[in-house]
Amino acid sequence: MTTPPINEEATEGKVFNVVGQDWDEVVAAAAAGGEERLVVNMGPQHPSTHGVLRLVLTLDGETVTEARVGIGYLHTGIEKNMEFRTWTQGTTFCTRMDYLMPIFNETAYCLAVEKLLGVTDRIPERANVIRVMMMELNRIASHLVATATFGLELGATTVMLNGFNARERILDVFEMVTGLRMNMAYVRPGGVAQDLPPGTVDKIRELLKEMPDQFTRLRKLMDEHPVFTARTKDVAYLDLTGCMALGITGPMIKAAGLPWDLRKTQPYCGYENYEFDVPVTDTCDVYGRYRVRMAECEESLKIIEQCLDRLTPGPVMIEDKKIGWPAQLALGPDGMGNSPDHIAHIMGTSMEALIHHFKLVTEGFRVPAGQAYAPVESAKGELGCHAVSDGGTRPYRVHFRDPSFTHLQAVAAMCEGGQVADVIAAVASIDPVLGGVDR
Repeated sequence: MTTPPINEEATEGKVFNVVGQDWDEVVAAAAAGGEERLVVNMGPQHPSTHGVLRLVLTLDGETVTEARVGIGYLHTGIEKNMEFRTWTQGTTFCTRMDYLMPIFNETAYCLAVEKLLGVTDRIPERANVIRVMMMELNRIASHLVATATFGLELGATTVMLNGFNARERILDVFEMVTGLRMNMAYVRPGGVAQDLPPGTVDKIRELLKEMPDQFTRLRKLMDEHPVFTARTKDVAYLDLTGCMALGITGPMIKAAGLPWDLRKTQPYCGYENYEFDVPVTDTCDVYGRYRVRMAECEESLKIIEQCLDRLTPGPVMIEDKKIGWPAQLALGPDGMGNSPDHIAHIMGTSMEALIHHFKLVTEGFRVPAGQAYAPVESAKGELGCHAVSDGGTRPYRVHFRDPSFTHLQAVAAMCEGGQVADVIAAVASIDPVLGGVDR
């Protein structure tokens, strides 16, 4: 491996390059320093790193004196792959970035595409309500995984079982609505892939009755547990100044006292019409981030209930047939293909309609040249999509501002000077998902 040249005037002290296949070099460089210290390689397969994340920790006894983050082990190439697919097919790729919050990935992308198309105000009301409802369900599911894995990493297996058990109920709703539990590609440019199937509203209302008890069960296991509070209170401290300097958003900045939430400050999908609070605390530690996430789950239930009340009959895809894919889908009698009535509707209108439908699906629609950025308040913070079009049927470039990528900058600030055992709690409080980091 060749080491890139280093500008000696711009550096202070010894510089270590942490890249792949360099473990011997890192250890040798640390040993050459002449100090008594231990370099620990945590990951990239460690179960507590929420994905394939590498942490290189320099220890003085049990104290972390230096923490460096190594990423790039997944090689997904999602953003590059999207340049070779139509605008609608791009949804299938971006949904797989942060695989714990696919609906947010899809919505951010579709909002950017719709902004380029100039059709933001033409999205049907029912489609926007369904988007909001699915995002809030996804927010709860993501926070439940964060809490469940957090408990497991601190040795509380019961927390993990209860958290994933509660999440299963939300995934059942996802499967009913979209046909898939994760990575659904349900949100499409112009609306959503299909309308809610019969029985969905009743199932979600039943879920709304069950979830408060699930949250209470989790809180009983964690809120006042002496071991949990000892491992989380005053641990991985990062105040508001640090959050602002590092571009931190989501539960981390809310735990530092700032109620910054894009659903309130820059509303999208009609969020300005919903009543909910932005939970905050000023502890700036791991415990505060956990409490904010649980409070956000409770606020999401309020929004979902309002969505159910707002669901009025109507289309779920933009009326412009040059953009919107068919969304009036119905299963055939075999439970697999489209129903004969739906096929007759597409095939039996006119030859021109059939040709246009064929071109829309195979070639895709054209997006005017330009660029647009659309952010959403995801479960982890600001998730933004910057889409660039050259006027063709495929994106020229799509880049995502993934909150996990941004928040991993905070590892050093949160961990250096603390105990090595607290690194686990610090990373868990960030709740990074490496699918969103290595996209």
